[in-house]
Order: sequence, then structure tokens, then C-alpha cells
Amino acid sequence: MPEAERIERLTFESAQVWPQAAETRRGEVALVTAQNLSREYGKVAALKRASLSIFPGDSIALLGTSGSGKSTLLHLLGGLDQPTGGELSWPALGDSADLRPSKVAFVFQAQSLMPPLTALENVALPLLLLGANPEAAKQQAAAVLDTLELSAIAGQLPEELSGGQAQRVAVARALIAKPQLILADEPTGQLDSATAQHLMDVLLAALSPQTALVMATHDETVARRLNTVWRMKDGVLEEHP
Repeated sequence: MPEAERIERLTFESAQVWPQAAETRRGEVALVTAQNLSREYGKVAALKRASLSIFPGDSIALLGTSGSGKSTLLHLLGGLDQPTGGELSWPALGDSADLRPSKVAFVFQAQSLMPPLTALENVALPLLLLGANPEAAKQQAAAVLDTLELSAIAGQLPEELSGGQAQRVAVARALIAKPQLILADEPTGQLDSATAQHLMDVLLAALSPQTALVMATHDETVARRLNTVWRMKDGVLEEHP
């Protein structure tokens, strides 16, 4: 079996030696599982032998300082990067080539909206990439913006939005395709505390029971809003006791 396929998908034989709980929980199939997952950049070990499972309905905070490996782990879980060691699979989602934007969505800390597009057009973009009718995509985008109380800024460009508004639009874009896994990388990192808490209110209220959220953060207050806290330090993932 080619190395890339071995990394991206569990074989029958390897599944037999994994703990059964890694792929199922109370009859649910895991969205993503990892066993001894590692990522090295040259001689730098950004992630060291992380083992985890994420299921529908999970809300998980990856709590750690800058450089602890949070972003590296998120990129691997979303198929944006390839591991250099260990096993990674998406039992309930399928192959890594088909993850985005329909099954996995990202919300980044930095400005990630397309500058030439309005807020409405940015939110509609994932549906257009999936081949949706443009008018139908815009109607759905308008509905999501309305749900997040953003209708008033639908026609504005990203440069005309505040930081909090831009991040809420990014959340709307992440939600529109109804993904099963949302990976958020420090989405509140550049916001003041009040705006950060409001963004968390919006994001958590919009999640469905079938959607899992994994959020990297260095903020203990934000982390406590989620059901589970995993701590990261120097590339090592530890589940909070």
C-alpha cells in the first residue's frame, strides 16, 4: 500500500490493534481518529505522538501557548497537512480528499475573508465551490447571516467590517455547508474580551448536535465555554483530567 494511503486511511489490519473505543462511542462513529500522530518540520517536532478521537457533538478546546502545536494539530485533522508519523483517519467522513468544504470547515484567527467579495458573497462561497446554483447559494447565505444577526452588513466588503464582524462572517461561512467538523484556530485571539464572548455565544448557539467543534485557544475563559479541554505543551497533547 502506498505510504500516503497508509497515512490517510486505516487498513483492516491496523484497525484490529487499535482500541475499539477510538472509532466508536455509544454507537457513534468517530469523525476523526489519530494514533501516535506526529508532524516534524526538519528537525523540529511540532506534534509528538498524539492519540485522540472526536465524535459528533463534541466541543473541545485545545488550550496552550503560542507554538505549542495547536495549529499543527488542527491542520492535520482537517487534511490541510500530512503527518510524518502515526495513523490518521476520518471513519465517518471518508477520504481526506473529500473533506472540505462540505464535511470540515475552518475558522482562522487572521483575516480569511476574500477581500473583493461582500460578506454575503464570502458566506455563499463554500456552496458555490460545491456546485450550488448561485442564486440559491446567496439565499442560503442571507439566511445564515440573518441567523447570526449580520443581515445589516451583508453588502459590505471585509475592509469595511470590524474585527468582530469579520469573525462572525467567517463563522457564518464555516456553518453554511453544514459541516460535521468545525476547526477553529484562535478565532477570538485578536478580539477584545466582550467581542470574544459574543463570538462564542454565536458559534455555540449555531452548532447542531451532529457537529463537532475543536477550537485552539490560549484563553482559559474561552476554553471553559467548551465541554472538554485538552492541553498542549511543546507538541504534546494531554487530555485535561
